Amino acid sequence: MSHSSISARPAMGLSDLYRAVWRWHFYAGLLVLPFMITLSITGALYVYHDEIDNWFHADLKRVQVQDSQRLAPSALVASALDAVPGKAVKYTDPADAGASTEITVATEAGKMAVYVNPYDGLVLGAMPDRSTLMWTVRTLHSFKYFGTYARYIIEIAAGWSILLVGTGIYLWWPRGQRGGVVSVRGNPQRRVFWRDLHAVTGLFVGVFIVFLAITGMPWSGVWGGKVNEWANGSNFGYPDGVRVNVPMSGQTLDQIAKTSWSLEQAQIPESTGHGAPITLDDAIARFDALGLHRGYAVSLPQKPEGVFSGSVYPDDLSQQRVVHLDQYSGEALLDMSYADYGPLGKWLEWGINTHMGQTFGWLNRAILLAACAAIVLLAVSAAVMWWKRRPAGSLGVPPLPKDRRVFRGLLVILAIGGAIFPLVGVSLLAMLALDMIHVRLRSGRRGPAGGAKGAADPLAAGDGPFQSAGAAAGGHRQPEGGPAGQGIATADRQHPAVPDQ
Repeated sequence: MSHSSISARPAMGLSDLYRAVWRWHFYAGLLVLPFMITLSITGALYVYHDEIDNWFHADLKRVQVQDSQRLAPSALVASALDAVPGKAVKYTDPADAGASTEITVATEAGKMAVYVNPYDGLVLGAMPDRSTLMWTVRTLHSFKYFGTYARYIIEIAAGWSILLVGTGIYLWWPRGQRGGVVSVRGNPQRRVFWRDLHAVTGLFVGVFIVFLAITGMPWSGVWGGKVNEWANGSNFGYPDGVRVNVPMSGQTLDQIAKTSWSLEQAQIPESTGHGAPITLDDAIARFDALGLHRGYAVSLPQKPEGVFSGSVYPDDLSQQRVVHLDQYSGEALLDMSYADYGPLGKWLEWGINTHMGQTFGWLNRAILLAACAAIVLLAVSAAVMWWKRRPAGSLGVPPLPKDRRVFRGLLVILAIGGAIFPLVGVSLLAMLALDMIHVRLRSGRRGPAGGAKGAADPLAAGDGPFQSAGAAAGGHRQPEGGPAGQGIATADRQHPAVPDQ
């Protein structure tokens, strides 16, 4: 066996593996990048949700601080009902001295948020519940705005974004290359500039993409719901305190109030007392005595066995708390806090809190803002790079590897990811099937003259129907064992299928 034939094998194997990874990186980008742009823009806005809402809705949310005492909660509710007839269902305590009181009123047309000056009872205005600017941004970010099926797509995109980072790191890996590893070469007129910009940006922002994808998964429709159900059924999720010997209503906390992920499925207890119920003023005094953080919301009992439910979720996780009061005796039936969460609940709540920019204060928000801007840059540079590379009239899908064996390891990785995130796994299989069908159809149209025997096999095809920009432009492949083979092994920077123009 000659030295040249031995040296050709590593280059050949690495070239095929590179092609397989590059192809799936391309597909992941097609699916994920549009969503990543949307998520980055809405996410960057939402980490400053309090500041933006207080500015945009200042006429409703902010009042002039006065030396006088605040009016009783019942008086504020009465003012709200005079302005918006209906039934009060929630009272939100002002978070600071300059904040208004928000009272949620159920009307025939739906729930309305009524804002009242806590010092004089003046109604500042009203709007449909959860319709502030930042609530709209939040529903856009989670894709709830577009319905259930759109949330499934976001779950798939989150899983594919992890694949995007993993394949991107492989493509970036220097392999002895110096230029373009952590620096950007050329100028915006050259493709190498956008390629290096994309690779270097992806290198630094990749860890944030993975973190945001994983910590965002608890909100997803399929994976998040199943993990919540499993965690809460195994004492890993919501507090042990929910399993106390009190009658439960069967209603869960997420049905009556905004709550944390770990408490979404926590059941609400029933009041067991009799006689005259306590007033809202009594309930507020009780919550204050228990030390709930300012800005807590109180869901009012709507039936004889209902309870007063006080809940608050400040930036400080240790101050998260939910307390249910018997509406007759004022006794605390359940008192749950972050300290009571199970281990999985604590970890996920910390991740969610950090995902929302609330764990480390202004630094947390600034880092996330920079990460979101970098993700948008990553998407834009990918689009420009693809546009400069693609052949005229073609999507420019990277070529398939000649040796189908390189897919084995890749498919194992995809299978593991699919087992962890089933919806993502289904989408991976669907994409693989579509890719194979498309390749066979293209190969069939080319006929016998289109290439060597076996070109119709998507796992065996080389340049085949999805020829690269270099091939489309009339480029040719160097012998595998020579310098071009080594060029292939040094990633996209010297891959002969990717001209540097």
